[in-house]
Amino acid sequence: MARTYLIAGTASHAGKSTVAAGLCRVLADAGVRVAPFKAQNMSNNARAVATPDGGFGEIGVSQYVQARAARIPATTDHNPVLLKPRGGGESQLVIDGRAVGHFAAGDYYEEHWERARAAAEASWRRLAADHDVVVAEGAGSVAEINLHHRDLANVETARFADRGSGSAEIVLVADIERGGVFASLAGTLELMPDDLRERVAGCVITKFRGDRSLLDPGVEAFEDRFGVPVLGVLPYDDPGLPEEDSVSLPAGGGAAVRGEDDGVPDDRAVTVAVPRLPRISNFTDLDPLAREPGVRVAYLPLDAPLDGADALVLPGTKNTVDDLLALRAAGFDDRLAAFDGPVVGLCGGYQLLGERLANASVEGTGDADDLDGFGLLPVETRFERAKRVEPVTRTLTGCGPLDGASGPVTGYEIHMGRTRPRAPIERPFPAEGERGAEGAATDRVFGTYLHGLFENRSAREAFLDAVFAHAGLERPAGRAADSPYDRAAALVREHVDLEALSLPSSSAPA
Repeated sequence: MARTYLIAGTASHAGKSTVAAGLCRVLADAGVRVAPFKAQNMSNNARAVATPDGGFGEIGVSQYVQARAARIPATTDHNPVLLKPRGGGESQLVIDGRAVGHFAAGDYYEEHWERARAAAEASWRRLAADHDVVVAEGAGSVAEINLHHRDLANVETARFADRGSGSAEIVLVADIERGGVFASLAGTLELMPDDLRERVAGCVITKFRGDRSLLDPGVEAFEDRFGVPVLGVLPYDDPGLPEEDSVSLPAGGGAAVRGEDDGVPDDRAVTVAVPRLPRISNFTDLDPLAREPGVRVAYLPLDAPLDGADALVLPGTKNTVDDLLALRAAGFDDRLAAFDGPVVGLCGGYQLLGERLANASVEGTGDADDLDGFGLLPVETRFERAKRVEPVTRTLTGCGPLDGASGPVTGYEIHMGRTRPRAPIERPFPAEGERGAEGAATDRVFGTYLHGLFENRSAREAFLDAVFAHAGLERPAGRAADSPYDRAAALVREHVDLEALSLPSSSAPA
């Protein structure tokens, strides 16, 4: 049975995902059979992957990323329980990759938590039987004393892993940028359940800026007082891993811009504007663009002007209908109609660009059955309760803003609704018969259900060529940023005392 390391945090967004992904890549590179795991995740950034029974389901993007870091195919066992917030205090519950229904938090914990826990333990057991190490990522803080009796990602994971293998260890991760890092660690240790505190192997401090030696007195005092070693201090360095949720985007009126640290002057760069939809999902689709030299991906408030944008991407959304109403209330229609640059709609964004949304009450929280879309593509979407979740490979024929791209592209689909043309229209995937409705294009507008489109080099290059041409700029020389998995691994390898964790050194039986 595998050894399990739970990467737990003192708070949300402390750097757990980076440490977990980095550790997965370090172990994989050393020949260790390693698998990621997160018992319960809350995220609208999801990926379609295989299920143990041979079908397809969805998991949170962080565990997909960590599986890639571990150099193994992602499956629903890596994230058996997923909660996808949809607004109104409800989340869609996904167990073993398949949607169960929409529930308020109280209903989930009262009616479905035991089923979720059983699914999580079964997934962990399958992973532990086939691997030397399971790197489990916790959720939020491991010290939420109001949730200890139903904390699936932290408390329950540590307990069933400890019972199952007898070698579950916990690494606490704390973000020093928030301030009070030693108080956070001390308070977490104080409030953890006694049996979990005994399993803490050490702490990792993340996002440190400045002279490392200035932290040494605090590290020494903390270790003397609590008897828990500080295994490492990670410098502030974003490896570029996809974000798990929209916490990284501004909640208020500001814009978030990615890609600014590539060394290309702003006057030689292009800006791809992305409306910050209230229910935005799978915005990791834009990460490959932000890694390209001279490309700024700007997440904008709904009422922001588009004057400085060279292209526009409408991203995925957990609730197309309600986000359409939010955009319309912000006056987005007029700004979109006046925009003359390349436009791409991905999944829900594709639906928004159409002329009509039919059977809208299935998707939205209101009573309207039919709504006008933005009308940039002559297509109509009819919502259905059935959900399509599947990894796909398609043959792309370049058209519109992706003119010049051709050949096979891979990605995944996660959506409700079917989209049909209402008039003759170019199809990005013309050889796919019925599947041709998965995309449509005009000379400057492109819509598709294919998440992960820009991870395909041909599609990404064609789109960016069109954007730079529209902006009247020459694309800067250079290459995209290094692999985020290798960058995360370098952070862990160079700044964490891995020997103290007694990690397996090869794929020999643990």
